[in-house]
Amino acid sequence: MQEQSVEKALVQKVKKRKGLALKFVSPGMAGVPDRIVLMPEGKMAFVELKAPGKKPRPLQVCRMQKLQRLGFRCYVIDSTSMIDEVLDEIGGNHEVRPS
Repeated sequence: MQEQSVEKALVQKVKKRKGLALKFVSPGMAGVPDRIVLMPEGKMAFVELKAPGKKPRPLQVCRMQKLQRLGFRCYVIDSTSMIDEVLDEIGGNHEVRPS
C-alpha cells in the first residue's frame, strides 16, 4: 500500500462523516502536514499521511510540534486501519448512514 492509498481512504471517510479533508500546501514553508481535517461542530486537526511503516521527516516533526504548541491536534496516519480511530478522536463521529 502506498501513501496515496491511505490519503484517498482518509478523504473518503472524512466525507462520509460530513467533513472535509483539505490538501494543505503552504508556499514558503516546507514540512507542513498533508491535510487539514475539518469536521462538524468546528473540530479540526492536521494530518500527515505516510506509507505503512514510514515515519515523518525531522522537518515534518518540527512543524507538527509547532502546531501542537499552538494548540492544534496533529496526527500521523500510516495505514487505513488507523483512520476511524483518529477521526473519532478528532470528533468526527457523525457518519452518514445510507437510508
